Amino acid sequence: MLREFLDRVVASVFAVDTTLLKLPTRGRRPIAEARQVAMYLAHVALGLSLTDVGQLFERDRTTVAHACKKIEDRRELPSFDTAIDLLERSIRMVQLTEAL
Repeated sequence: MLREFLDRVVASVFAVDTTLLKLPTRGRRPIAEARQVAMYLAHVALGLSLTDVGQLFERDRTTVAHACKKIEDRRELPSFDTAIDLLERSIRMVQLTEAL
C-alpha cells in the first residue's frame, strides 16, 4: 500500500506510468529518476531506514543510498528542489491526516 501510494504520487508529478516504476530494471532516465525520488521520499519524508526502503522497492540498501545522494545533489536546482519540497509536504500532510 505504501509503495503504491509513493509510486502514484511521484508518477503523477514526473509523468511516468506507475507500472514502469515497479520494473526490476533501471529503465530510461525519467523512470529511474522518478523511482529514485520515490525512494528518497520514503527515506526522508517517511523516515524509513535505507534497509526498509530497499525492501519496499526490492532494491539493495546501497542502491537506495545512491538514489538519495543523487536526489540530494539535484536539489541544488531550484525548480527540482521546489518539486521535491512540495512532494515531501504532501506526503507528510497525508501522514498527519491518517494519524488523526
